[in-house]
Amino acid sequence: MRAFGRSLVAVACATLVITPARATAAEPERTCHDGGPTVPYLVVFDGDTPRAAARDQVRDACGELTGYYPQIGVGVADADTGFAPRLGAGRAYSALNERRAAQRPMRHAVGATVPAEVSSADRSAEQWNLTTVGGPGAGSPEVVVGVLDSGIDPDHPDLAAALDRDDSASCVGGIADPAEDAWRATTSGHGTHVAGIIAAADDGRGTTGVAPGTRVASVKVVDDRGIVTPEAVVCGLMWAAEHRMAVTNSSVAINTWGAFCTWSPGREVVREAIGRAAAYSAARGTLNVAAATNEATDLSRPAGACAALPATARDVLAVSAVGRDGAKTRYSSYGLGMVDLTAPGGDGDDCVLSTVPGGYGKLCGTSMAAPHVAGAAAVLAAARPGATSADLKQALEERARPVPCPAEYDPAGDGRPAAVCAGYTRYNSFYGHGLVQTGAG
Repeated sequence: MRAFGRSLVAVACATLVITPARATAAEPERTCHDGGPTVPYLVVFDGDTPRAAARDQVRDACGELTGYYPQIGVGVADADTGFAPRLGAGRAYSALNERRAAQRPMRHAVGATVPAEVSSADRSAEQWNLTTVGGPGAGSPEVVVGVLDSGIDPDHPDLAAALDRDDSASCVGGIADPAEDAWRATTSGHGTHVAGIIAAADDGRGTTGVAPGTRVASVKVVDDRGIVTPEAVVCGLMWAAEHRMAVTNSSVAINTWGAFCTWSPGREVVREAIGRAAAYSAARGTLNVAAATNEATDLSRPAGACAALPATARDVLAVSAVGRDGAKTRYSSYGLGMVDLTAPGGDGDDCVLSTVPGGYGKLCGTSMAAPHVAGAAAVLAAARPGATSADLKQALEERARPVPCPAEYDPAGDGRPAAVCAGYTRYNSFYGHGLVQTGAG
């Protein structure tokens, strides 16, 4: 049975009714004003809307359709700030119109990688996280994991052989661009760190990934300012689906609004579009894994669910983070019916060591937890060719090590519980079905 929190998304997707904004005999044609500033919009249509009809609807509302996914009835348009009300309520959302809200850009400096200058020292002894999940498993070059993130450094010696250049693309503008200059890491090393957790080579130097031998594709959804728009995430999910990737990892969250938000007609557009893209991707056989975010938020509450997309979409496996001690980290979000699994994210001085442009570095976060699950899924996909996304998810949950709720959750030690864990040993709001393990078979 599906979790109640996720079922709300399905209801929203099933009941959304879209009224085309076409002029009628009783309504005069709108006059478009040329020369004004324009912004990109994410637009939802009826699911069976042909491209030509979508283009006409957008044009009638004084916009231009710049990209369209007919498989799910979602498009990207360029229009002025009056576009959304002209198109119709609950049809369009502009991330640019909300970007002036509080932002938390990534601040991971990127340096050039010169392979000969990257240390060859074996640092696997520092990877407590791998021991926690049962050690590295056996990946396969037949399995591709799409890393929806800030780009991957293609020159890092631990990733060069794993990188799938042909399936890499930038989705930053909502439309896929496969040029290497578009998808490679630029201002953030975050995606390179995530990719290393998944697939760093097991070659006796540097670090080792959860699934060495797996290929990773750079699907860039984070722009150079650290902004993640909904149209970028939709594009990333659709790109991965169309390229038949076995797994995606989204260690990102849409951040054009603040950490806490309430639903609005525009934000409902975002949830609808992400939900459709995730469902389509899952139906095509891709298991979508996402970080539960670092806001220590209860995702089962509306504000938490709003702030954690894509993790809270129905067809996405959400991952919380634990530290070396196996307990939920202070920063990790949680939620009964929302978190599916947990994995090492690190905390304090015990962050996760992985690849970064120019060498190796340590980062903490649910961003680090999610790729442990994506890597474990890749190991399973290698052992089970043809497995569906549902098969992989079920196998991961069955192999997970159950983690019970703590008697009291007081990580600060000040006598005041920081959060309440709900559920039972084998399924609860902190750890979902438990700690991921890399066993295959």
